[in-house]
Amino acid sequence: MNKLASFHGSCHCGNLELTFETRLSPGELPVRACSCSFCRSHGARNTSDPKGSIKIAVHDPRQLIRYRFGLKTADFLICGRCGIYVAAVLKAGDRSFATVNINTFDDLDRFKKEPVQANYDNETAAQRIARRQANWTPVISFEEG
Repeated sequence: MNKLASFHGSCHCGNLELTFETRLSPGELPVRACSCSFCRSHGARNTSDPKGSIKIAVHDPRQLIRYRFGLKTADFLICGRCGIYVAAVLKAGDRSFATVNINTFDDLDRFKKEPVQANYDNETAAQRIARRQANWTPVISFEEG
């Protein structure tokens, strides 16, 4: 796939929305199922494209939960109204990078690829940040309100 594809996703109530743009087809995108207790309990299947882009919109910022755990290197964005985890965002200097939970995509049926099990338990904070900067998708817009 060479043309730009756009995938829209949101939490259940629509408060947290995202647009993920990539030149990769759903079959080419990496799909990961992280083994951490947070991702397992949310049934998350995440993807990212370092050559793509993500726009995030939060309609009611009072209902945005930024949850940090473990090494506390990223904010996991959860809607406080409906409880859905939509993305994780790493802020590094003046740039941000994200991985998105494909279970929030409107056209989820296009993503049939089985997730690769991922375990990042042995990473240091510096290693985790470096991996995310190299592999996660650049955030080009994060609007609250």
